[in-house]
Amino acid sequence: MKKLFSLLFVCGSILVNAQDQDPKAKAILDDLSKTTKAYKTITADYVFTMLNKDKKQVEKQSGKVMIKGDKFKLEIPGNTIVCDGKTLWNYNKDAKEVTIKNFDAANEDQLNPSTLFTIYETGYKFKYDKEEKVGTAMSHVIDLYPSVKPEKKKFHSVKIYIDKVKKQVNKMVMLMKDGGQNVYEIKSFKPNVEIADPTFVFDTKGLKPDQISDER
Repeated sequence: MKKLFSLLFVCGSILVNAQDQDPKAKAILDDLSKTTKAYKTITADYVFTMLNKDKKQVEKQSGKVMIKGDKFKLEIPGNTIVCDGKTLWNYNKDAKEVTIKNFDAANEDQLNPSTLFTIYETGYKFKYDKEEKVGTAMSHVIDLYPSVKPEKKKFHSVKIYIDKVKKQVNKMVMLMKDGGQNVYEIKSFKPNVEIADPTFVFDTKGLKPDQISDER
């Protein structure tokens, strides 16, 4: 599970020193950031595909994420992950077991979908590449290059696709150092859908004590 999201949850505050950045890319990313941060909530369905160096598919998964501020709920095959901003619940559907931990937004080893659509904001240099159609939407393609300890990353760059009209991320491609690709396609994106706060708290009622691992 960690390998699916190592790309998505590595960012924090917005990049402010952009003197060596591509001005065209920066203007587009600034608009994207402004648009994304204006949303009260985000609900999105996505498909993750892993390709090997020969561009053959080795893994494919679909998922759904709901985000409200620092709260999130993530549905992926086999797991439901819920966070109210302070506590993180990871429920294994097959084993019917839940692991409970304190949530630390600064910990890159913990999943943090609240940064799913803003990965570009820190720790990357960026350059405008081209325009390309994703589905029916003409999109800007911007290349991201990790600038913080790039030698420790398993990828050398990321392509982020941004809908020109909606100013929303609709695709990301992580280019791995081994020649493979991790592709994230946003199949649906719904901002400002009303989501009640209890959605982001996992109810452990009905589980036996030996099905609950509290690591707080």
